[in-house]
Amino acid sequence: MNEPTPPASTLPRFDSPQQEAFLNLWRTYDRLRALEDALFSRFELSPQQYNVLRLLHGAHPKLIPTLAIAERLISRSPDITRIIDKLEQREWIHRERPEYDRRTVLIGITEEGLALLTSIHEPLHDCHMRQLGHLSSVELSRLVELLSLARTPHETDASNWK
Repeated sequence: MNEPTPPASTLPRFDSPQQEAFLNLWRTYDRLRALEDALFSRFELSPQQYNVLRLLHGAHPKLIPTLAIAERLISRSPDITRIIDKLEQREWIHRERPEYDRRTVLIGITEEGLALLTSIHEPLHDCHMRQLGHLSSVELSRLVELLSLARTPHETDASNWK
């Protein structure tokens, strides 16, 4: 005989501590991302596009192969080519094909792209302060440590985040 389902008020809120932690991560990401999305929309830029520009800035004046950019992104993007296309249309990046390997596409940031990052720098700092400025430096260090611990088994050997 099937037992009746108890009323929702008597069901546990989470199935497990793992689920509770995951859903808290997801909710936190959503709340913090909303602030970031509002900032980037002012520049008609997506977080993924910003991430590409940030990576290119770090390598400047060197160029980076498209596939290496895709591997270094904070979050996976199945369509790196589309991101690169949009950045190139806005003249924030440029592409080159080396003579030694025409299959490789190298990407570099333009002066316009560098200027954009300069204009975003202070508003992004303010955004990060709104997101997490209420936490102490000790709390932030502990948070980073715990997040790293949670994701380590799921990182690839080539990850820069290990």
